[in-house]
Amino acid sequence: MRKNIVLFIAFVLTGCNSSEWIDKKIESAVPSAPHFDEILYGCAYYHEYMPYERLQRDMKMMKECGINVIRIGESTWGLYEPQEGEFHFEWFDRVLDAAHQWGIKVIVGTPTYAIPQWMAKKHPDILVKTFHEQAEYGGRQNMDITNKKYLFYAERIIRKQVQRAAMHPAVIGFQVDNETKSYATASESAKKLFLEYLKEKFKTPDSLNKAWTLNYWSHNIARWDDFNVAGQWANNAYWLEWNRFQRKLSRDFLAWQASIVRQYKRPDQFITQNFDLYWRNDQSTGPQPEVDHWGAARFMDIAGIDIYHRVQDDQDGSVIAFAGDYTRSLKMTNYLVLETQAQAKGGSSVNQQVIYDGQLRQNVYAHLACGANMVAYWPWHSIHNSAETFWKGLLSHDMDTNRVFNEACRTAHELKKIGKKLVNLRKKNKVAILYSQDSFNALLMKPFSTRINYADVINELHACLYKLNIEVDFIVPDKPALSNYEVVIIPPLYISSDSLLQAIDEYVQKGGTALICFKSGFCNMNSAVRPVVMPGLLRKACGIKYQEFCNIDKIPLQTTFPVPVNGESYACEWVELLLVETATPVAFYRHPFYRRYPAVTENKYGTGKVYYQGTVLSPAAQTALFEKIFTEKRMLDKSSLRFPVIVRNGTNDEGKQIRYIFNYSDKPTKIRYPFNEGTDLLSTKKINKNEELALEPWGIAIIEEK
Repeated sequence: MRKNIVLFIAFVLTGCNSSEWIDKKIESAVPSAPHFDEILYGCAYYHEYMPYERLQRDMKMMKECGINVIRIGESTWGLYEPQEGEFHFEWFDRVLDAAHQWGIKVIVGTPTYAIPQWMAKKHPDILVKTFHEQAEYGGRQNMDITNKKYLFYAERIIRKQVQRAAMHPAVIGFQVDNETKSYATASESAKKLFLEYLKEKFKTPDSLNKAWTLNYWSHNIARWDDFNVAGQWANNAYWLEWNRFQRKLSRDFLAWQASIVRQYKRPDQFITQNFDLYWRNDQSTGPQPEVDHWGAARFMDIAGIDIYHRVQDDQDGSVIAFAGDYTRSLKMTNYLVLETQAQAKGGSSVNQQVIYDGQLRQNVYAHLACGANMVAYWPWHSIHNSAETFWKGLLSHDMDTNRVFNEACRTAHELKKIGKKLVNLRKKNKVAILYSQDSFNALLMKPFSTRINYADVINELHACLYKLNIEVDFIVPDKPALSNYEVVIIPPLYISSDSLLQAIDEYVQKGGTALICFKSGFCNMNSAVRPVVMPGLLRKACGIKYQEFCNIDKIPLQTTFPVPVNGESYACEWVELLLVETATPVAFYRHPFYRRYPAVTENKYGTGKVYYQGTVLSPAAQTALFEKIFTEKRMLDKSSLRFPVIVRNGTNDEGKQIRYIFNYSDKPTKIRYPFNEGTDLLSTKKINKNEELALEPWGIAIIEEK
């Protein structure tokens, strides 16, 4: 096992080029994404948390309901190994055997995110130390993932569990760890690894001094031994690199675990991870700044995600759509929703929401419409005594059937009938959003607003597109593949390489359309502001320049494109004082000072076009700008469907077009069906183009075209 611990440490020590090294060692063994023959519909199951024995009863209830998959085993290391070196798998075997008996598939989670008490007592240094505090025992995800003792124990339990589970006929796959992060480790081992990482990347102290401007405040070093890894650094480059290093730790930790599992798993079993998203406003709202999901996903056979969102009158499908588009884009193929809520969520009874009739069913199909091949609830039963007591499962604390459970059963039986028409949905989108994790992290360190951040901006851009029924992929700076898309949306690209900016310039010159947001092109990859007139290397393509910028509250806008009468049209938070060079203004500030500066411009460049947005637009103004862009691209017209009617598209295994049509409203609605003739898979009714289609409140139609 020591060899594999060294392997994990080696991942980190290989510095900025480690992905190439890992690729050769591990990724060559990763097969293409598994092809499913049915939709997986299930839950996380914890028989070990039950207040009384009911394993057979639970399995019978699941089978009758139509649940065909459970995830088990990821949270109870202390049951597998109650004392050091003493292993018990009888309880685990019983669940596997019972699931197999009832024909229910199992995904096994490696139990490394919550350590046993004996381990913390014997090795208190395993508990993570950050720059600001020392973790104590009592929660979860409180360990130092660079600690060699922890890695020894983790590898041992992974091997014993996976070796046992891999040969069990019920097991279809493995989830490595759980919502993994680095937990901001700043232990002595992490500090040493970071210094080695810097040496590998920058080679010499002089190179680091120059890249980070360390002459400022006497931070320059003459030898590596003088470098201080500390938590009080007042240097943007330091924190940007430290965050990259932390993301690398979690990525390499997951790659290491996957490499162990891969030694035992059968060829027909997959490896995944339940990534999570940025938690804000009581839901999953935007990319996760702490984890390199694109990097980690490369070592999984299929990407997985946990998605939690608000319901009732707040249910609009936008969180599901963002998370689904994001996760599908990690490997540009289907993915698994390993956790989502069934009933109310939360550790306490504060902000609890009871889901309306029809919403749970609608959410399942919303996940599938994004390309998910699995939807699983967390958990099966509401836990009676825990930090998550009021994060309710399919069963409430009374352990009996209920309204929500019955709706899940109805949905499960529908999926059994039509799932083969929906599984492995493929998409070919014309629009992409360029997501920059470096920009997100840098703008958390150096924010442009006290009220919103990068996640809010990228969320709002996506939500406005979603409500216009414009489907998107996410792309990243490493491999942007700009030429695959007709339109690319670029949220604040605060951190970027020269080569990426040149690629954007070339993309537009050759006919692409780009919407570029404020603060783009500002800093290089070391968070140093470029010593040029902004927006730097994007200036020619954008046809504007600026030297001044400031914060604002709200300023009304005057636009050359129509904004709905019932929508507020304003700019907020941030303004760049744009000076037109070759661009044409399309929106102005209605303000005695700012009115001389355009808020939004358009510029023809080569055979393409750039829209530059020097401010944060209100949702109504942002939507109206998109309407202008996509109408000109002939991707929208006045007859196009819009929110609350949402349309999601894809091609199924039979090569037929699938149209998901949702009504995100508590009122029934009727539309003119605008697509080719087909059959509603749910009602089995045929429908012709331009025929009236009725949708119930929180309803859905799924049309398979001829």
